[in-house]
Order: sequence, then structure tokens, then C-alpha cells
Amino acid sequence: MEPGSSGRGPGGVSVSAVLPAGGSGERLGGATPKQFCAVQGRPLVSYAVRAMERISWISDIIVVVSPENIETMKTIIEKYGHKRVTVVEGGITRHRSIFNGLKVFAEKEFSSHLVQKPEVVIIHDAVRPFVDEDIVSKVVMAAKEHGAAGAIRPLVSTVIASAADGCLDHSLERAKYRASEMPQAFLFDIIYEAYQQCTDYDLDYGTECLHLALKYCKTNAKLVEGTADLWKVTYKRDLYAAESIIKDNLSQQVCVITSVKETLAQVGFLLPESLKSQIKVEAISISLSKNDSCLQNIISGQCYNFVCVNDKRCAIQETQELVDMLEKSNIPLICPVVLISVHLDISENNSFSIGMEDLAMIKKFARETKKKNILVYGLLIQYK
Repeated sequence: MEPGSSGRGPGGVSVSAVLPAGGSGERLGGATPKQFCAVQGRPLVSYAVRAMERISWISDIIVVVSPENIETMKTIIEKYGHKRVTVVEGGITRHRSIFNGLKVFAEKEFSSHLVQKPEVVIIHDAVRPFVDEDIVSKVVMAAKEHGAAGAIRPLVSTVIASAADGCLDHSLERAKYRASEMPQAFLFDIIYEAYQQCTDYDLDYGTECLHLALKYCKTNAKLVEGTADLWKVTYKRDLYAAESIIKDNLSQQVCVITSVKETLAQVGFLLPESLKSQIKVEAISISLSKNDSCLQNIISGQCYNFVCVNDKRCAIQETQELVDMLEKSNIPLICPVVLISVHLDISENNSFSIGMEDLAMIKKFARETKKKNILVYGLLIQYK
């Protein structure tokens, strides 16, 4: 296991996460459990893990899967370069799986290695791939203050109860009720004590973690209004919706790559600053020839847009190195990767131009990479 992060979460507390991923996907249909279904060529569970992984102050991520899927999950972790992740065998129900995940922090005999117990633990479904740091931070802060917290959303439909004869008995006033969503967060000692006191009935038929904290530890959870993208992939149609959202997200992020040279680094700073109000920007200053681990992590996160800023007359070699890295990453390039090579001319010669030979070479290179679903564009900028 990779060592956990030493960072502290909101409010200065240590934070880890448990992701139950042991469901059978019965409502989805098909032989593959929904958490392992491919969306844009990547298993759904990998997106949820990545969402937690991107939050630097989450120390450890425990993924709980059914016994028959342990090796599958370990393969996913290795293939997509996930860090700080431990795979744990789940139980026959959701609550039993979550309890197993919590035991990793508290019981040496349960795991071959005891990870450090956090002050706050996040519980989040492996089939909710679109959680962001803002809502996670809010529930962690609320859990620190109240002992437990969970995201909620307005009810979409009115809830009704039927009588024994199948006729309407009564309906609930929709404005008074909310749908319980994920993520949820708890002071570790509270939720662990609640699970230790659970009856078999709770463990086999219960579904709501917040209710356990209330029932067994008298902890009233703080409810935090969540965003519309916290929904859970349940049915087959949800996979298509998830794919559409992921495609849209991919088009809204870019990685700006510059060398460590002072002038290029300055442009590498100014460009993201001008773009960040419109799209999500990652900016790094590296040498591509050094196979930088930071860039590797960005690629494994399925970034599909790159801007490479250089001051060389013909930068095909550096661009080729990036293309090679994309190919070696084995990330399915289902959406076209857009790679813009920006040549920054800092010379005093105002009549600078790229020769015909260099231009022909660039065009040939672009044609070859297009066959690999990578679209290369060139841009010349005179910088004074």
C-alpha cells in the first residue's frame, strides 16, 4: 500500500475515506457489476477513487469489494496508477461492507497492515463518480462540529405510501423531506461505535449510515445541501448520462506544459491565469525528456487537452515525447486528445518564420498522430 498523505483536512483534522464497491448491480442488468462497467474506457469505480485521490488531505482510501472482485480491483489500481488505496473484502450487505472498511483502521487482526485511524472518515459510494472537493470539505467540517454530516438533495418526486389493498394510504409533503445522498462524514469513533452496536437486522437490512449514528450514538447529523451531480449510477441509462458528463468535463480541462526557463515559465503562469475563469487548468513546468511523475499522474487522470509552450525552432521532438507518454499510459483514447504546440519566439528578429522543411515535417507528424486519435496543432507567437 502507498503511504497515506500527511496533510490535514478542513479544520485541521485527519481524514480518510471508505468506498463501498461490493454491489452486484442487479438493477443495472448484465453480468458486470456497475462499479466495474467501463465509462469512456475506464471502470466507474476508478472515477470515484480518482475524485478522492485528487483531494490531497485525504490520507487513505479504503475500497471495499466482494471477494470475487478483489483481484479485479487491484488490477484497476495498478493500471490507472491509483495511490493511497487499500482493497478490503466486503460483506454480504452494504452495511457489513462499510463495517469491514472501518475495521481496517481499528483492528489489527482484520488487515495485514493497520492504517492510521483518522479523526474523520468519509463514506462515499463507488458508483457516484462526480463528487468534488467543495462538498467533501463541507461535510468534513460539519462532521467535525456535529459528529456526523451528509449531503442531501431536494426530492424529485412525491413519496407516497400504499395501503394493504394497493390503494393510496397517504403522501408526504415533499417540501419537508430531502433525499439522502453521498458523501457522508463522521467522527471515526462515533460511526465505528455505532457499527459495533448494530444488530444483525441493521447490518442486513439497513441502508442509512446517518441513522446508525443517531440510533446508537445519539448523534444528530448536520445535513449539507449538495449539488445536482451527486447522483448514483443505478440503471443502464445512468451509464450513458455519466459518459456524457465525463465527455463534457474532459473538454473543460487543459494541462499547460512549459520548461523551467524563466521566460517560458512566465508564459506558463500567465496562460493558465487567463484561462482559469473559463476552464479547469493544470500548469506544470518540467522537462518532457525526464518522464516527469507529475505529468504521468495528470495523464492517468485522463486529461485530454495539452498546451506545450517551447522556444525551440522545431519542437516535434518534445511533442513526440508527450505523444509517446500518452501511448505508454495505456489510457483508452476514446475522445480525441488535443495537443497544441506553442512556439514562443523571443528573438529580436521580427521576420522570424518556420522554414518549408520544418513545416512539412510538422504536417507529416500531425497526420501520423491523427491516426492515433491525437490532434496536433501548431501556434507561433512572437513574445517581446
